[in-house]
Amino acid sequence: MDNFKKINDILGWVVFSIATLVYFLTLEPTASWWDCGEYISTAYKLQVGHPPGAPLFQLLGRFFSLFAFGDTSKVALMINAMSALSSSFTILFLFWTITLLAKKLFVKADEFVMPKGQAWAVLGAGLVGSLAYTFSDSFWFSAVEGEVYAMSSFLTAVVFWA
Repeated sequence: MDNFKKINDILGWVVFSIATLVYFLTLEPTASWWDCGEYISTAYKLQVGHPPGAPLFQLLGRFFSLFAFGDTSKVALMINAMSALSSSFTILFLFWTITLLAKKLFVKADEFVMPKGQAWAVLGAGLVGSLAYTFSDSFWFSAVEGEVYAMSSFLTAVVFWA
């Protein structure tokens, strides 16, 4: 398939859009009843959280809290939105990682073009794998609340993809 890269990029962004829409529609509007409240408050005030801390999360959380525009009742929502976006980007890079690895199963080093059926199999594997992870229980719960696991998954996905 000659335009595999273009279709791969488009489907990756489609999967990202699906994940973003779902996570934003199910976003936690306030702080949850466990560590999320601490992470949200320490990010908002740039204070020290419990060890070992999460300085990158807190700095980015402070940046996202600025989008509450002074309305402190919306700070938790903005930091939860940061986790949702981090999780959506995790799904994007997961899709691209799956298609990258699956493509290596079909394409030999001296070939440049993959047959159409194999290309659709690779893209289908990426869709199924990334959407299955999108809707998995534990990942979804991390995606909709202000906790460090969403950003950790995102950074891990970027490093693995790179």
